[in-house]
Order: sequence, then structure tokens, then C-alpha cells
Amino acid sequence: MRTIVFTFLGAVLLAAPALAQDTDADIIVTASRGGSAPADLWGGSATIFSSDEIETRQVRVVADILRDAPGVSVSRLGGVGSQTQIRIRGTEANHTLVLIDGIEASDPFQGEFDFAALNADEAARIEVLRGAQSALYGSDAIGGVVHYQTLSGAEAPGWRGRVEGGSFETFDAAARWAGVAGPLDFALSGAFSETGGSNIARSGDEDDGAQTKSVHARLGFDVSPVLTLRAIGRYVGSEADTDPQDFFTGFVVDSTGYRTRQQARYGLVGARLETLSGRWTHDLSAQVTDVERRNDDPFFAFFTDGRREKVSYVSNFTVQGADASHALTGAIDYERETYRNVPVGAAGPENAERALETTGLVAQYRFAWRDQFGFGAAVRHDANDRFEDATTLRADASYRFATGTRVRGAYATGVKNPTNFELFGFDPTSFLGNPDLKPETSEGWELGAEQSIGPARIGVTYFSAELEDEIFTSFGGPPNFLSTADNRTTSSKQDGVEAFAQVDIGAGWTLEAAYAWLDAEENGAREIRRPEHSGSVNLAWRGARGGAYLTVRYNGETEDDAFITFPATRVTQDAYALVNVGGDWRLSEAVSLHGRVENALDETYEDVFSYATPGAAGFVGLKAAF
Repeated sequence: MRTIVFTFLGAVLLAAPALAQDTDADIIVTASRGGSAPADLWGGSATIFSSDEIETRQVRVVADILRDAPGVSVSRLGGVGSQTQIRIRGTEANHTLVLIDGIEASDPFQGEFDFAALNADEAARIEVLRGAQSALYGSDAIGGVVHYQTLSGAEAPGWRGRVEGGSFETFDAAARWAGVAGPLDFALSGAFSETGGSNIARSGDEDDGAQTKSVHARLGFDVSPVLTLRAIGRYVGSEADTDPQDFFTGFVVDSTGYRTRQQARYGLVGARLETLSGRWTHDLSAQVTDVERRNDDPFFAFFTDGRREKVSYVSNFTVQGADASHALTGAIDYERETYRNVPVGAAGPENAERALETTGLVAQYRFAWRDQFGFGAAVRHDANDRFEDATTLRADASYRFATGTRVRGAYATGVKNPTNFELFGFDPTSFLGNPDLKPETSEGWELGAEQSIGPARIGVTYFSAELEDEIFTSFGGPPNFLSTADNRTTSSKQDGVEAFAQVDIGAGWTLEAAYAWLDAEENGAREIRRPEHSGSVNLAWRGARGGAYLTVRYNGETEDDAFITFPATRVTQDAYALVNVGGDWRLSEAVSLHGRVENALDETYEDVFSYATPGAAGFVGLKAAF
């Protein structure tokens, strides 16, 4: 089966006339601090998932559709609701900056974002930028950026909601109310998901369930024709059963009483002022991210609390001519991250609240000539209060020939700062902090080409990057098993090829495909949990009253560390292909019926060694829109 799927992926990419990843995606909001960049004039690599694509593929967990972006791999510790990481172009999971409506969403304690609790809203779009974006956003963006954007009231007005149920005692419901009332633009949404789950250990019969609930509000108010205020608030509560890993045998053990819980609160307020007839804009914002986590087991509970406060000012000046446009952007970011872990017993030095402060200065220039040539350059300097400062660069260019061929390229450097957790450790003291850690740095480039044939396009990109001073965990042996963080003296290298395609077959049918080849090595050895080959195919049909889709997602062989010995033994995880199929049918003007089967071929696979994943599952539900 896997051979057939992989052969099909290659045939589609090589033989099919195709178009861009998203025909409706004219701009990339995340590619510029000054507002947006035209997708066809930006020299970097991006995949944009529109709200229609998210709805057609019946996406409930955002991490699932990210598998359809070339160069993105997903690792989940078992079933839905378990810790979920993504890696872009072979970089580490904490090298991806995650934004939710412009808010930095990663856990300040963990130093990365857990995608387990990011369920898809009823109206949203997703931008995935690949390659270092530190020159715009600072730390965390070595691999790229995932920006999850809910739609405004003007973009998706009205009432809408869904309810569904299915395998593993799963129940899912979501609702949204949005619109425009005079100067007020509003969008309010909420979602609830619960599953009885499946056993995430290879043996035993205890199911590991999960529950997630979220509330999101997005408001905009036009004080005057030139002044707009905005406010965003989001709350997510999640919990999931888990099983422990026996570090004497290396295997996950089927057990009861183990559970993870998370409460995350996100907020942003901002004001945007337009001067000189809109040519000079000023944007001032303040945001906060607060993430509390608790890990329970039969012996003790472990609590962490991370908080990020950030204030930004962005000024953008544009000059628009008959054929050319110039945009000059300046930004100032002040960020403070704090973290504390609550002690199991008496408080010790490891429980003191720790803080990191960073001030970043950004300068960016973008130039566009007609719809043919685009160029951009950015530089950022970050001043840190606990370790050395960092300066990062980025430049990109794109040119479209009269034949419809577009060539593009980008060069960038990146930085990832040590986290409070890595610097200071935690209690219980099985992990010791290292206050002498240096930031990780990267340097990389890419070249790409796309060919347009009427409404069709096909594209391919080659990229190369190198990571220096990588922070890793050094595990100690028995009897104490103490571990700590340190900087590697070797380099980590990532090289690869990405390709995308889409075919407008006609009669309501479309075909999309993505493929990536990756060579990610550390000191000559393959990096764990990075497939050498990965890809997806999406076939969809949309008619007057309904639609259907077929999705095939392929994840090639990966390597992982198994603690069946000490030091760990390197094991090979088998390749797998996940097949999803589903459809919807409109029962009336307002109500539609939908259903889907996930993992339709009942593939047995593991993203992480010894963590079992769910088999075939079916779901059915109703949706309404007014």
C-alpha cells in the first residue's frame, strides 16, 4: 500500500498540470511586519489553507491539515489530545513560531507550542511560512511560522454551528456568531470536543481519552475613518489521559491515573492609526499569553506556569507609483517571559519565578514592480538581559517571466533563545538548569521555480540550512538519572526538496498534491522523527448541494530513540499512509449533513516509539449556517 501511495504522489507531481497551493490566497499576512505581502511577489515558501479547504476536509485538529504542507512533519504521542509537535524542514519542534491572530502562543515554560489543544474554528485560515523568519519575529522562528487566523465579522458574517459524534465515544460541537454593526466588527466562537480515545500503549486495554474546550472573541471598532481599535481574547482548557514510559524497558506502559491538564489564556489589544491618506500607518499593541500545565500521576503532581507579556509598535510608510511601490517598516518589540513551577514539597531555589527580557528592533523594506518583480530585506537586533544579543537578516526576491514562469529565492539567518526551563531547571530536580547556555543560530537559503499554465501552476523548491550551538538534553544514567541542557559543538544540517501541485480537473473536481524529500543530519546521523519522504494528495468535488473528498497522507520511515538500553538505542519507525474520506450534503438552505472516515485502511503506525495510535474511525454530524 505504501509503495502504491508514494508512486502515485510522484506521478501527480511530475505529470499533472497544476496551480498554486491556494488559488484564493493573494496575500501573505505573516510575511511582512507592515501589513502583508503579495503571495506572487514574495521570494519565500508558504502554504496557505483557506477556510473553504479547512471546511471541505472536515478538519477538527489543526495539526492534521498541516501534514498537507510540504516539508511539515507531525509527531503525536498517541491519540487525539496527546502532546503534538510539528517540525518544519527538519528543524526542532521549538523552532516553529506559532501565532494565533498575531499572538505568540507557545508555552513560555516548554518553549514550544503543543498543537494538541488547537482545534479548528468554524471560520479560519492558516499560513505556514517555511524557512527562518527571525529577522521579522526574533526567537523561535528558525524553522518557520504557523499563523492561525480567525476570520473577522466582515469576512464571515452570520450564525453557524456544528455537532457530530462517532468512534471512540467522540462528541464534537462548535458555534460561531459574527457580523458588522455600525463601527463594530465582531466574531465570537466556541468549541467543545471529547473522546473516549484508544489505548496509547502497545499492550493492555485501558483507553486514553481527551477533552478540549475553547472560547474565542475578536473585536474591531472604527473610532474614525483613520483610527481602528481591536481586541482579541482566547481561552483553551484541555486534558488528556496518558501512559508513562518505563525508562528501564523503554516502552509505554498501560496504566491508570496519569493525566495532563492545560489552561491557556491569550489576549491582545491594539490601535491602528492611518496618516497621510493611509500611506503612513502606526500600530501599537499589547499582548499576553498565560499557560498553566499540570501533570498528574499516582505518586505526585507537577505544575508549571508560564507567562509572556509583549508590547509592539509598528510604523509602515508606503509610496505607490504607477508601476512600482515601496514599503519601509520599522518595529519595536519588548517582551518579558516568566515561568515558575509549583513545588511538590517544600519550595526550593528551582521554584523561584524566573524572567527573561528581550527588546527587538526591526527594519524592513519591500519593493514591487507591477506584478512581475518583488524584493524584500529585513534586519533585526535583539537585546537580551541574560545572554548575548543577536542580529538576524533576511532577503528575498521573486521574478515572473512573460511565459508565466516565476523564479524566486531567499536567504535568512535565525536565532532561538534558551528558555527559562533550560536555563534554570525545575523541581523535582531530575532536570538541572544551565545558566551558561548560548542561543542557537541558523543560516539558510532556498531557490524555487513555478510554472503557470493558464489557471494552473506547479512548483519546486530546494533549500539548505545549518544550525549552530544546538541546545540538547544530556541524559544521566542510573541511579539518579539526572539530566541537563547543553550546547552542541557540532552542526545540524538540513537539505531538501519541496514540491506542490493542484489541478482544476473541471466539473467541480480539484486535485492537490504536496511532496518533500528531507536530509536532516546531526554529526552525520539522521535526526529523529523526520521522515526522508513525505507527502499528501487531496481529491475534492464540490457540487450545487454537496461535496466529497479523499485525502491520502504519507509519512516515510523515521528514526527514533528507544530507551531500551542506556544510552538510548536508535530504532526505525515504519512508513505509513493515512487515508481519510468524507462528504457533505445540503438538506435545506441552512442545514447540511456530513460524515467522514479517518484512517480508513486501519493503518497501524506510531509517530513516536512505543506510542500507539487510533485505528479506523467514523464520524457523522449536522451543520447549520444562517
